[in-house]
Amino acid sequence: MELTHLGHSCLQLDLAGDPGAVRLVIDPGSFSGGFPDAADAVLLTHRHADHVDPAAVAALAAGGARVVAEAGAAQVLADAAVLPRDAVVTVVGAGETLSVGGVEVEAVGGRHAVIHPDLPRVGNVGFVIRGGGRSLFHPGDAYEFAPDGVEILALPLAAPWAAVGETVEFVRSVRPQVAVPIHDALLTPPAREIYLGHVRRLGGAEVLDLAPA
Repeated sequence: MELTHLGHSCLQLDLAGDPGAVRLVIDPGSFSGGFPDAADAVLLTHRHADHVDPAAVAALAAGGARVVAEAGAAQVLADAAVLPRDAVVTVVGAGETLSVGGVEVEAVGGRHAVIHPDLPRVGNVGFVIRGGGRSLFHPGDAYEFAPDGVEILALPLAAPWAAVGETVEFVRSVRPQVAVPIHDALLTPPAREIYLGHVRRLGGAEVLDLAPA
C-alpha cells in the first residue's frame, strides 16, 4: 500500500487489488490539491468543504472514478450539479461494505464529532480499507469509532472539534502500527510540530509524516 498525502484530510492510496492495481482518493477537499488525473474510486466521509470539493470530485469522476459518499457528501455533489451524467455514485452508511477492484471498503461510525452543543451533528463515516495484505482506517471527522486490527491510522491531527489529549487517546484506542497525520491545514509549521510531538511521545504508534517538507 503506497500512501500520498494530498493536503489536509486527503490521501491517495495505491494498492494491489484483484486482478490489478487500485487507486483510491479519500476526501479531496478545499484545502487539498495535486489530485491525480485518474482513480478507481473517490471516497467521501462527510459534507464539509474541507473534505469534499465538488469540482475536484467531478474531475476524478470524469476520469472514470466511482464516487463512494456518505449521504450528506452525496447531497453536496447533487446540489452542485457538476458530476458527469454517467458518474457512478454510491451512497454508503455505517456498517456497509463494498469492493473496489477487489479492495474491501467498509464504512463505519455514523456521526461527525461534536464541535459545539449548539451545532447539529452531521453525518460522518470512516472508511476501513483492506487490500494487498494491508489495512488502513480514515475516520473522517470523528474519534468515536475504533476498529480492530488496523495497521495504519490516518490520524486527524488538529480540528475545531478535537483536543490534543483526545487525539492521543484515539491513537491508543485504535492501536495501529503506524499513524499518518492528516487534517493539519489549520496548523502553522511550528504548531504542527507541537501536536506531532505529543502523538509521538504518548500515542504508542510509529508516526509516519507524509506532509510535504
